[in-house]
Amino acid sequence: MIWANLLHLSTNMWMDYERPRGAEDRSYYDPSLRFDKGLWDDVTSRMAEAGLNMVVIDLGDGVKYDSHPEIAVKGAWSPNRLRREVDRLRKLGLEPIPKLNFSACHDAWLGPYSRMVSTEAYYAVCKDLIHEVAALFDRPRFFHLGMDEETPQHQRRHHYMVVRQGDLWWHDFLFLAKQVKAAGVRPWIWSDYVWHHADEFFARMPKYVLQSNWYYDRSFSKKIRYVEAYLDLEKHGYDQIPTGSNLAGYDWASPDNFERTVPWCTRHIPPKRLFGFLQTTWRPTIPRHRQSHLDAIERVARAKAKLERRR
Repeated sequence: MIWANLLHLSTNMWMDYERPRGAEDRSYYDPSLRFDKGLWDDVTSRMAEAGLNMVVIDLGDGVKYDSHPEIAVKGAWSPNRLRREVDRLRKLGLEPIPKLNFSACHDAWLGPYSRMVSTEAYYAVCKDLIHEVAALFDRPRFFHLGMDEETPQHQRRHHYMVVRQGDLWWHDFLFLAKQVKAAGVRPWIWSDYVWHHADEFFARMPKYVLQSNWYYDRSFSKKIRYVEAYLDLEKHGYDQIPTGSNLAGYDWASPDNFERTVPWCTRHIPPKRLFGFLQTTWRPTIPRHRQSHLDAIERVARAKAKLERRR
């Protein structure tokens, strides 16, 4: 079973403009890499010690790609440095999985191309980046494409809003998924498109795409649409990696969510389609968020131990 944690090299995904003075730092674009290698090493070592076996790396503009170095922020890693880190993680016993979020809500990392969505230039850049990253990770098992929250509501504070709908959303998503598949890798996405487009989703979403529905609160009532989505995905035969979080300070999130997600999903999703679980902190990999990262790992370890005792 997969026990994964999402870590960020880049966090340029929530906003398309730089942080105003006094605003919380995680939600805004930064032209420099916000990343601490010492904390990264500590967190990944702790993950291995705690029994986690996968790290999903949100790369974004944190790499100076050979194909498109123009999108890199100041301090971005070279491709060779990323290769060395991928090798180090494997030696720790962690399976490294790349993530590039191509949702028009979370693509500030694409730089000028984030304002060229659905153009020929955009498709060419996306294709180049997917194939380069797949090669840098030596053709990994999965490639996370993001694709969440592409709605007007989620972009209400952006300076530049883009929302693809209907056939255009599907055209672009399937283009990205097919590029991943052509690179010999399985596409993986956030599943929240299903929340409001269930009939369309189940008619058009390929079964080869790995699904991560996400839900961060305490209650697991089947009447909650975000919870019901786990059941709908199972009913339609999709492979899943349910996603929880230790987010705190929001009325829609609970720090102990991951420990609740694991038992509920293992009761409702059969092992053949339940690939494992993904934990998220949604915090930059910088010292001020050290405790959030360590707490996330501890919660995975507790949930894993409880599940193993029940079995």
